Amino acid sequence: MKWIPQATRMPIKEILKQYWGYDSFRPLQEEIISSVLEGHDTLGMLPTGGGKSLTFQVPAIALGGLCIVVTPLIALMKDQKDHLVERGIKAAAIHVGMSHDDIVDTYDRVLADDYRFLYLSPERLETPLFLAKLRFMDVRLLVVDEAHCISQWGYDFRPPYRRIAALRDKIPASVPCMALTATATENTIRDIQEKLAFRPGARVFKASFVRPNLTYEVCRAEDKISTLLNLLRETECAIVYVRSRQQTREYAKMLTEMGVPANFYHAGLSPTDKQARQDAWMKGDYPVMVATNAFGMGIDKPNVRRVIHIDLPPSPEEYYQEAGRAGRDGQPATATLLANRTDVMRLRKHLDLEFPERDFCRLVYQKLSSYWQIAIGAGDQCLFQFELEKFCTAFRLPFSDVHYALKILDQAGYISYMEEPDRHSRVMMVASRSALYHISLTQEETLVLRTILRRYTGLFADYIFIRETDLMFWTRLTRKQVYDTLLKLTRKRVLHYVPAREVPAIVYRTPRLDESEIRIDHTVYEDRRESKSERIEAMIHYVETDDSCRLQMLLEYFGEHTPRPCGSCDVCRNEAMCQEGTADRRERMESYIKALLAHHAEALPVARLVSSLRTQWDTDEIADAIRQMTDEGELLLRDGVLALPGTDSE
Repeated sequence: MKWIPQATRMPIKEILKQYWGYDSFRPLQEEIISSVLEGHDTLGMLPTGGGKSLTFQVPAIALGGLCIVVTPLIALMKDQKDHLVERGIKAAAIHVGMSHDDIVDTYDRVLADDYRFLYLSPERLETPLFLAKLRFMDVRLLVVDEAHCISQWGYDFRPPYRRIAALRDKIPASVPCMALTATATENTIRDIQEKLAFRPGARVFKASFVRPNLTYEVCRAEDKISTLLNLLRETECAIVYVRSRQQTREYAKMLTEMGVPANFYHAGLSPTDKQARQDAWMKGDYPVMVATNAFGMGIDKPNVRRVIHIDLPPSPEEYYQEAGRAGRDGQPATATLLANRTDVMRLRKHLDLEFPERDFCRLVYQKLSSYWQIAIGAGDQCLFQFELEKFCTAFRLPFSDVHYALKILDQAGYISYMEEPDRHSRVMMVASRSALYHISLTQEETLVLRTILRRYTGLFADYIFIRETDLMFWTRLTRKQVYDTLLKLTRKRVLHYVPAREVPAIVYRTPRLDESEIRIDHTVYEDRRESKSERIEAMIHYVETDDSCRLQMLLEYFGEHTPRPCGSCDVCRNEAMCQEGTADRRERMESYIKALLAHHAEALPVARLVSSLRTQWDTDEIADAIRQMTDEGELLLRDGVLALPGTDSE
């Protein structure tokens, strides 16, 4: 990398002002930026809404050249790319769903037109086309966003992240690597640095996990639906998290029927539906989104006043991330976790479901081979469309156990279990042009291969989309003949064919083995189970403890200590009620109301004020205080809006 001397760089505060309009950085942003500009590998941990993106965007502009940003979600990379382009900064993103021609065109524009940012998924880094183009890129910064995904200790373990470090061998050694995340325990911090091959002198910056405007509460609720309705009727905008796709639909329908407009979101929706629902919610078309944990990463909606969890999340990391999507505007917001007597038992039972016995995993592997009649030594790289319900019915196996056994077999490297549909067929050449002359092919295989090579470009560099109907027309073969021939060419390692599918699929990553040869090692099973068990028990401790501040418990889990309780969580409120006299309590509430209205310097709707106060006082108490303060002239009430005397709204 051609390192830019400090004297020739545009000062970072000028960059901040010119492109973002801010005069100063948030806490820790400037320190992280300076570390990167000094050439250090850097790990930055900032809470959700803490401005992580600026910590790499500002130094990337200062350094010049290209910044490669590895990020896990299409919506996240597109959103950040669009925001940069709106500010006059050249940025591009390459993701699944783009045609081969569009991908090539994007790479060419990045190389020819002095782009500053290129957003990619971790899977894209291993494609031949990217590696070919990389040789001509002036890379000056490598960024790994959502870096907890790289760690075996991270709650969202994603294997392609583990191979990012290989990219560092293909760019100049002086290029710093920057990793960013909102949540990481000490184990995760060490694992991230190791897996990204951080160099000596690397720096770690960890912001406080405290969000002063965010109140945490656990609500004991045997009737969760009634409690949910009461909470949402006083909330202008909310996210409700559930653990299954079916629950998202059921709760959204129920809420809408009961007068709280809601929609639902989960990973199984089409990309078009996901984008449409997210856009409608961002615009305020409906106040409530019921979702699985697929919703939220990169969502920057400022006025989310409440995040509600219907079920217990499996880890404090997930809970903190999801809860942190409330109150990004800095105004009071609440994270509410609904819990009852069965939740703890259900969470521990889920751990047992997630790790079926090794012998059961071997049995599932053997049944798969029988299901598709794959002989020992055959099946390598073959893809099979897979409907879990039909498979379980055929062999009378429990649905959930099979699902998690497949995940373990995937982690162990024997299969790829692809749970989501893929509506585009793709092909990439595996054999080199010279090797094709030495491979024995049938007449049909030769016909299909020649047609593909003649009709499509870029096959040797990357996957390209194809349509089997076009191949049928050009070759005069039937659909079955085209499909079977492409599979045969895949087995001969001439090309790799990934057919379109409306259902999940399984790919054999090795030739089929005998059941007795399946080895599931300690890191895949015991280590992962122990790590997940520790996180589950930490979550249970958080929910069941009624004598420790909620915020202090979360901070302690992430290795941060504070001697002072938050004063606003349900535990602190209950303690305050026991110690505080009625008069003192009322006086404190009235002072809080006046401070909140003064902070806004404008009128506030009564409903919003009540929603902010409900974290510490009951609704009846609040209503009585507002009524008395209005009668005594301390507040002005007009058309459902409250203000202090003497404000413009008077």
